[in-house]
Amino acid sequence: MNDTLVRVEKGLADAEELAAVTAVLLARAAGRDNTAQVPRPRRTTAGWRRLERTPGFRAPHSWQG
Repeated sequence: MNDTLVRVEKGLADAEELAAVTAVLLARAAGRDNTAQVPRPRRTTAGWRRLERTPGFRAPHSWQG
């Protein structure tokens, strides 16, 4: 079993570079707010309109404008 925490998948990193990356990752993890946040509800519809699917004319009193 391999006990390494960080593994280089591509390229060659020396011990100094791995230590720098590990320090950055640990600092980011320590700075994260660990309080549970309420998940926002996911939208069921897109937030944008596809203009090619809209009719060519909208009445001036239309609520879709």
